[in-house]
Amino acid sequence: MKHAPYDSHTWGSDVMAEVVRGLGYKYVSLNPGSSFRGLHDSLVNYCGNEVEMIECPHEKIAVALAHGYAKASGEPMAVILHDLVGLLQGTMGVYYAYLDRVPVMIMGGSGPFVHDHRRPNIDWIHSANVQGEAVRNYTKWDHEPRSIASVPGIMARAHRVAVSEPAGPVYVALDAGLQEAKIDHPVDLSGLAKLAQVPSAVGPDPATLEALADKLCSSQRPVLIVGHAGRDPKTFHLLVELAELVGIGVIDTGIRLSFPNKHPLESTDSGALEKTDCLFFLDVKDMGKATQKLDSISRTVVSRIPSNAAILDLGFNDLGLSSWSEDYAELIPVDIQVTADSSVALPLLLDACKRIVSSDTPETTARRTAYKAELTQMHNATWQKWQEQAIAEKDMSPVSVSRLASEVWEVAQGYDWVLTANTVSNWAKRTWDFEKPYRHPGVHLGTATQIGISLGVALAHKGTGRLVIDLQPDGDLMFDAGALWVGAKYELPLLVVMFNNRAYYNDWEHQERLAKQRGTPMERANIGMEIDGPAPDFAALARSFSWWAEGPITDPGQVQAAVRRGAEWVTSTGKPALVDVVCQPK
Repeated sequence: MKHAPYDSHTWGSDVMAEVVRGLGYKYVSLNPGSSFRGLHDSLVNYCGNEVEMIECPHEKIAVALAHGYAKASGEPMAVILHDLVGLLQGTMGVYYAYLDRVPVMIMGGSGPFVHDHRRPNIDWIHSANVQGEAVRNYTKWDHEPRSIASVPGIMARAHRVAVSEPAGPVYVALDAGLQEAKIDHPVDLSGLAKLAQVPSAVGPDPATLEALADKLCSSQRPVLIVGHAGRDPKTFHLLVELAELVGIGVIDTGIRLSFPNKHPLESTDSGALEKTDCLFFLDVKDMGKATQKLDSISRTVVSRIPSNAAILDLGFNDLGLSSWSEDYAELIPVDIQVTADSSVALPLLLDACKRIVSSDTPETTARRTAYKAELTQMHNATWQKWQEQAIAEKDMSPVSVSRLASEVWEVAQGYDWVLTANTVSNWAKRTWDFEKPYRHPGVHLGTATQIGISLGVALAHKGTGRLVIDLQPDGDLMFDAGALWVGAKYELPLLVVMFNNRAYYNDWEHQERLAKQRGTPMERANIGMEIDGPAPDFAALARSFSWWAEGPITDPGQVQAAVRRGAEWVTSTGKPALVDVVCQPK
């Protein structure tokens, strides 16, 4: 369907829809709502559904889907939330997108702000004086245009703010009265592309970056911890080059996939951190999680960083710091700190290190070689320990988490695969080969985030021929079971393998710890924690939404064949499949 020219807008919502399309959005997710009925009509009819609508059964799923799409594609996605109540339903998704630094353009119907245009009761109880207040503490920016002429500039600014790093969600409330107002004169959108042009990324101070490079290259036992830097796919290869050049142990937190997990310098859980003399944080927002030991009972925290280690940091630091959420975590003293976008600074750092290493003495070269050999030995020993544990657990029934990861990997490696979010207690990272940057957009963010994000990842890879795999926790799917309908409706290439321990086990484990401390009955720790009695039949649930499905499976010997059948279904039809595997509590 051909769209009308810029000067033929009939309704205010035509202008809004034209702006959404003009900003380059390919998809818009939503749960239907009357407060944006004008925009809905214009997107479908004026724009011919060129910005394809993804209908979702809940607002939180709509936001989470956009979250996953942006992580996997590198492009923002639009969302529309129904006035105040739809916005409140979606707040969980908005907050997690904010925590994960993901650009999402959220629009919402509002008002009408002209009171005498409001319907009795319903438009009043669903409106707020300033609707953006509901999410202002965890969006980068919000606004509510008061005229049609102001819509292009405000939405263009929202787009710029969302995608400028550090990225995040924005919210624009679009008044229902403006949506449904007739246009009495043309609205010029010819300058939209320039208005929406994203400013250049933040570069580093040259002298400070050079000092950081000097310190990194002169250290005896450097270790690098990487966080969000992998949002730029080039990071994956640049970090390999940097690590091999200087001799650095790399710990990938998994916030984004930034480094190949089987590389001999990958140093997660190897003991390299405890021996370092120079710890380099690269685009890490929370420096504590990867470097601290926690006693869960006493809530005491002990640093794993040697007291004499120099600490270096390159990232956004206090840019975008929230005055409300403490997602930035504890402040750690740093010796050299560079504020910059890592996608700009990392190539410059690599060049600086190349200049320094080119002047290495034979003694320095030998020292780098010896340290890389030691890191490799530690890496191999860690992998050997993991494999021994997997062998010891392989015959468990219900299925051990290590066996689940291994059996799915036996199937996945035969395809061009993508893992959506959950790594099943890190066992996917201990058994799979993450050798390309698109293999994994980053770890999950907790219960009630996984299935929605996974749908978005699958949407981003639709049409590529890739097999998108979701290792799906049961508790998470219980929050958002209706999300399965979206996968069937839009024929997403998603293979869901249930990580089904029939429990909210993370919390169950906490109750067990307290039972040990307090001497209360261990056998009562399950109360309020089980997803059992009755146990949900996730395969039956999936089939009710027109998915191919098998399970529940408790015999480890049957897992691989079922997963293989599911993968064959997804890749041959382009439609989703689910395999329900009952697992050991982990």
